[in-house]
Amino acid sequence: MKNTIKLIAASAMLVGVSAVFAQNMPLAEPHNVVQLTATGAVDVQQDLLVLTLSTVRDGKDAAVVQSQLRQALDAAVLEARRNAEPGQMEVRTGNFSLYPRYSQNSQITGWQGNTELVLEGRDFARITNTAARISTMTIGQVAFSLSPQQRSKIEREAQTLAIENFKTQAADLTRAFGFAGFTLREVSVNSNSYAPGPRPRMMAMEAKSAMADAPIAVEAGKSTVTVNVSGSVQMR
Repeated sequence: MKNTIKLIAASAMLVGVSAVFAQNMPLAEPHNVVQLTATGAVDVQQDLLVLTLSTVRDGKDAAVVQSQLRQALDAAVLEARRNAEPGQMEVRTGNFSLYPRYSQNSQITGWQGNTELVLEGRDFARITNTAARISTMTIGQVAFSLSPQQRSKIEREAQTLAIENFKTQAADLTRAFGFAGFTLREVSVNSNSYAPGPRPRMMAMEAKSAMADAPIAVEAGKSTVTVNVSGSVQMR
């Protein structure tokens, strides 16, 4: 019985030593591993319009200027909400600021402030028509981008292209190095979008009377959605 116990104890000690030894052994460096990166890119028409309306007020009294800004914003919001529809045209307020004007001797001589209203959505005609009916603000900026739905759809297409390109590149390299096949070791996927060309803008200094009740003409450009797949493969 004692011999049996000693044998079990010795075996347990041997297992422990083996485990420690295995932990301390340096891992063998991988061989026949190649790193590569592949890209999938899809051009898509921008389907989201972001139109920013703004107004500026100034005067001697800060409270009066703030009240004028609030009145202009409230009237604009009231008009915009009549045509708001989720996804098609959403309404949100933008920047609201009030700051003093100083004389040469650093004395406050008055106050100036500005406020913004943002119309955003996929219905371009609804947005531009609504902006034309708002009389208390002028158009400060027009910008285009991709809606979340469109971006998600196109990213999946670009991802499929990137993965196929990755597999093709891995197969080509494997054959070029004289191997029969490969297995995937690790991979990472990331995406981004790029909108080439200048972004159209309408500055707030333009006369409102020139566009009263007449919507501005807008035309979206294209964005390029790119997905990169990078990783390594084991050639065998």
